[in-house]
Amino acid sequence: MTGPLDNIKVVELSTWVAGPAAAALMRDMGADVIKVEAPTGDALRAFSLRNLGYETDLNTAFELDNRGKRSIVVDLENERAGEVISKLCSRADVFITNLTQPRRKRYGLGFEALKKANPRLVYTSLTGYGTHGPDADRPGFDYSAFWARSGIMGLMGEPPSPPPLCRGGQGDHTTALNLALATLAALRLRDSQNRAQYTEVTLYGTGVWTIAGDVSASLVTRTSGPRHDRSTPPNPIWNSYRTSDDRWILLVHPAPDRFWPLVCSAIGRDDWSADPRYDSAPKRSQLSAELSTAISEAFAQHDLAYWSQTLDQHGVVWAPVATIPEVVQDPQAREMGFFHSIDHPECGSFETLAAPFSIRDAAVVPRGPAPGHGAHTREVLQEAGLSSDDIDDLKRSGAIGNQ
Repeated sequence: MTGPLDNIKVVELSTWVAGPAAAALMRDMGADVIKVEAPTGDALRAFSLRNLGYETDLNTAFELDNRGKRSIVVDLENERAGEVISKLCSRADVFITNLTQPRRKRYGLGFEALKKANPRLVYTSLTGYGTHGPDADRPGFDYSAFWARSGIMGLMGEPPSPPPLCRGGQGDHTTALNLALATLAALRLRDSQNRAQYTEVTLYGTGVWTIAGDVSASLVTRTSGPRHDRSTPPNPIWNSYRTSDDRWILLVHPAPDRFWPLVCSAIGRDDWSADPRYDSAPKRSQLSAELSTAISEAFAQHDLAYWSQTLDQHGVVWAPVATIPEVVQDPQAREMGFFHSIDHPECGSFETLAAPFSIRDAAVVPRGPAPGHGAHTREVLQEAGLSSDDIDDLKRSGAIGNQ
């Protein structure tokens, strides 16, 4: 089965997570992705899971975001580096980069420069905060630009506890979806207009988009919503509760009047359904502290297994607060193909995440392990039209690696 991006060539000049992850998704869809790395390699190559307490030497982070690509080493500080990148882009469909604006200008890798090499190139720009404005040159990572600056962090956690950190790569992988979407849209526009296209995605903007409900309200009111306090939630059946075996359950009921009787029945309090004190969402909101305490006491009487069965039987909308090991063993995740096995020439077979979407009549799957550093330098340059003598000359100049 063919991929939806077969015959599309992507040149990726980006590091860490968001840019590489977007290119990895395009590779899953069949694109040929050329990863351009510095002589020292992508910074993510040095990542160690042991620093996070995981007992493995396999760099699952790098493998995840670079699966199936081909790697070429180019020293951007070399005066001939721009010549190499320009040559690659002349035969490519897409160029993805997270270089800062000053570095793009210094190396001659801006949109206007590469458009001369390829009048039909889609140029995809990723930055922390954007390419214009007062913070255009400010470095940004998912922790800073996506999580903190966007306002997400300020609304998370229960008061008065400090706002929590996000998990590593959380903002990056969300941004990668935006990046891939924008690139695919630009490809379609390129084909219809037959000319180069420029698209821009930021970590900051993606963060703001993910919290759009709060931001759109603030655009009108110029105020902020409160941080969630589970002891006094606006809706006591949209809240987390602890079970007797120290697990947590999340109830989710955006239509509280419809689901209130179901929750009452599940926890053995049918009398609440007929109680005039609780017969509307506004009344229950005013008494949320009282109700949340009573509901907490009810959930504390039984373990997660009991509540799993009971809540389902009563049609309550809920979910367990799962651990990551539970997620990777979840039959639903398995049935939906969340994970995919990869054969690695050095590490053997291991599982990684599949793309978070599928296309019924096309192959969207990881297509092999991440490449060795610069393993395809000569192969890729030959495909770009350089002769063996040209490649040897670039090696001697130090513009490309020795692989």
